[in-house]
Amino acid sequence: MSITHPILADVSAGISELKKNPMAVVRQGDGAPVAILNRNEPVFYAIPAKAFELLMDKLEDMELASIVEVRKDQPEIEVNIDDYL
Repeated sequence: MSITHPILADVSAGISELKKNPMAVVRQGDGAPVAILNRNEPVFYAIPAKAFELLMDKLEDMELASIVEVRKDQPEIEVNIDDYL
């Protein structure tokens, strides 16, 4: 039985192509992730550092937004910064 896997990138390359010239494969993505395929199935994504950093920033923003949502109805506590210096 064959299982279909979605390819979540506009560009894909075979694992042998990646072995031959990794940087050329990454450049093919033009800054976006490249799906690396083995026997026509995605096995991982080659993500340029800049795209990975943006992804991590977005995930952090989502996590912080979730914390804000949970805490938004909690009572406020007044503090004086001078008390902690």
